[in-house]
Amino acid sequence: MPTFPIPMPTDLTILLTVMDFVGVFVFGLSGGTLAVRKQLDLFGVMVLSLAAALAGGVVRDLLIGALPPASLQDDRYLLVALAAGLAAFLFHKPINRLGKPVMVLDAAGLGLFTVAGCSKALSYGLTPLPAALLGVMTACGGGAMRDLLVAEVPRVLREEIYAMAALLGAAVVIAGRQLDLPPVPVAVVGALAAFLLRVVSVQRNWSAPKAPWS
Repeated sequence: MPTFPIPMPTDLTILLTVMDFVGVFVFGLSGGTLAVRKQLDLFGVMVLSLAAALAGGVVRDLLIGALPPASLQDDRYLLVALAAGLAAFLFHKPINRLGKPVMVLDAAGLGLFTVAGCSKALSYGLTPLPAALLGVMTACGGGAMRDLLVAEVPRVLREEIYAMAALLGAAVVIAGRQLDLPPVPVAVVGALAAFLLRVVSVQRNWSAPKAPWS
């Protein structure tokens, strides 16, 4: 009897859309969870959730000329971000039991948004270096906005391995594109690489180099 195997998709359209939405949700949760920790009200939770979830993608789309930004064209982005904020508001206690929830959620969003941002920049014709920088900006922009709104120094500017983890994820995507490797596995590996480097660096207290004698 003949079999009909299901082929793996060869383009990134569906995967990147899924990564975008998952990234929006986990970054929205990280913003909402931080807002609850700072004892903000429901409105403040929603504002931080929206900022964390959408700011990086909006900046990316503005810079590459993808107008209006995806989050303003498709209501689902706003709805997913608001749902994440509401989930953080209602279920912050079980989320906090996970241990360092903001860091873990932030690391997950970092990996997903890095791959989505870098891949979208490449699809708009950018060369590898600007595409990598836009991937980092997509991943770090929302977290930076979230931290600034609660008067914290953004994580991307601290000693922790943060932007470097995003750069690793972007490098995997670019290397895969240059070597003409299957795009879907490359995207998954890039997101995992950024996530794992971020989490391991926090667990082992790794930090980016500082100026000598500073």
